[in-house]
Amino acid sequence: MNINYFVNKLKYSIEFCPDKEGIKINSKKKSSYTSIAKDLKKKYSDQKVLFVADSNIDKKITKYLIHDLRISFPKINILYIQGEKKNKNIKVLFEILDKFFDKRFIKKSILISMGGGVVGDVCGLASSLYLRGLMHFHIPTTMTSIIDSCIGGKTGINYKGAINSIGTYYHPKKVYISKNIIDLLPHREYLAGIPEIIKCGLIKNNPILKMLQNKKNYLKKDFNFLSKVIQHTLLTKIHFFKNDFYEEGKRLNLNFGHTFAHAIEMALDKKDRADKIRHGEAVGIGILCEIFYANGKNKDFYLTKALLENYNLPTNLKGFVKNENMNTLKKKIFKNIFLDKKRINKYPRYVYLKNAGKTKIIEMKDFEKIKRTIEKIIF
Repeated sequence: MNINYFVNKLKYSIEFCPDKEGIKINSKKKSSYTSIAKDLKKKYSDQKVLFVADSNIDKKITKYLIHDLRISFPKINILYIQGEKKNKNIKVLFEILDKFFDKRFIKKSILISMGGGVVGDVCGLASSLYLRGLMHFHIPTTMTSIIDSCIGGKTGINYKGAINSIGTYYHPKKVYISKNIIDLLPHREYLAGIPEIIKCGLIKNNPILKMLQNKKNYLKKDFNFLSKVIQHTLLTKIHFFKNDFYEEGKRLNLNFGHTFAHAIEMALDKKDRADKIRHGEAVGIGILCEIFYANGKNKDFYLTKALLENYNLPTNLKGFVKNENMNTLKKKIFKNIFLDKKRINKYPRYVYLKNAGKTKIIEMKDFEKIKRTIEKIIF
């Protein structure tokens, strides 16, 4: 099942690529055309193409995909960037923009990006800025990006310590979800997508949480099962953003868990530990924090905690901050909460979960309660 959706009367697509139709990985010198290369050649064979890939991706994937893309686009330009959080910056953004200018790309030229949230966000921003909009096609390669950030149109870079503080709203024309990529995901990266699934299950009452209890199918990466899970999460996201493109209303619900999560990530964002915690792992802890801040340890808190623990995901920072000055770190997290981009005036905002499917955006005015949440949940 593929997904088509409309934003401002413009059509966007998500294509699921199983083995026979997706990215081929085999030992033969020639791989068959991927559905991606076929799809792009059919519609855009006369256009200039820039392919931007995360240099950390398994070379089995990029090797065969580039081979097929070169057949469709002999003059394809290729750029590798490192997909770590520290590279979600203005320097990498201008590396991509420089390629557009140097190769004299026009508005109908194409950017194909392949990577996780960092690559997708930076490439999306570059696409939106160049000539006020270049066609962008994206192949997500982390479970968090497959589950969440591959659609929605949020682009951005981090600046002066603030996450996604420079960005635009710009949708990729098409997203490709590949079984082969999922099969090759490292175990930790694969599990890091689960908190975003939990988020979708809580903010819109749907079957995802029950599906997650089927640990066996999830861990063996059954693509039929995973496709249904991914479809539920992406359709949940579309439900919230399709009529609220600029995040002025109900789209804010998609930030559930992120007020605390981003504060945690920024507090740990040093060169020696910038990628110590995955974004999805931080979101899991953030969900627990926001439930606790609102309602204490209620049934949704214990349900979330049980699901995280069932997949051996962190529920606090104890495993990440050994030999750290805890008081300094707590103060950093508290301070970072007030840098959250959802804030109005001096108060940060969070998603209040009354119960599954019933949410409200509320200001966090109780500073002592924030500190108590940091103390009791994060540490």
